[in-house]
Amino acid sequence: MLQLRPNCEWCDKDLPPASADARICSYECTYCADCVESVLHNVCPTCGGNFVPRPIRPKRAYRENPKLGLHNQPAGNIRKKCKFSARAISHFVSKLKDVHPDQR
Repeated sequence: MLQLRPNCEWCDKDLPPASADARICSYECTYCADCVESVLHNVCPTCGGNFVPRPIRPKRAYRENPKLGLHNQPAGNIRKKCKFSARAISHFVSKLKDVHPDQR
């Protein structure tokens, strides 16, 4: 189950569970669309992978299983901050931004 992290790990923008602005990598690093495009150039500073829109978890359970839905499995509330400096990210991203994600 995705953690649904509450913020952009670079600019700290709030990314509530229903945010269409949230982007994640395959390790669930979470950034806003603006930072993914303008700072990270679609390169995760942790793993080097790409980003995709984060799915929106339904607010309630629509099946008979009552353990599903945001009401039963709430979003995370622990804010994360990227551990890399702007300089380190720029250097890392410059090496990978022109390599298609499926070739990284």
